[in-house]
Amino acid sequence: MLVKVKFDQDAIGEEHHHVHVQISYVLSGVFVYTIGDQQRTLRQGDSCIVPSNVRHGCKCIEAGVLLDSFTPRRNDFI
Repeated sequence: MLVKVKFDQDAIGEEHHHVHVQISYVLSGVFVYTIGDQQRTLRQGDSCIVPSNVRHGCKCIEAGVLLDSFTPRRNDFI
C-alpha cells in the first residue's frame, strides 16, 4: 500500500509503532526521522525502512511530502 502524506513546516508525526513494515521516501522537504533509538535527517530522494513493531516518528523541518509504503496494507487507512 502506498500513502502520500503532505507535511507543513514544524509538523510532527508522533512516535508510534505498528505491525507493518514501512518504507518512507522523501518526495520533497526535510524531515528528522527517529527509528528506534536512531535519528537521521532525510531530504528529497532519501528513504528509510521501519521494521515491524519498531517505534518511529518524524518532525518536518522544511515543508514537504512523504511517500510511505506499507506491507501488509494498512486496513485502518482504508
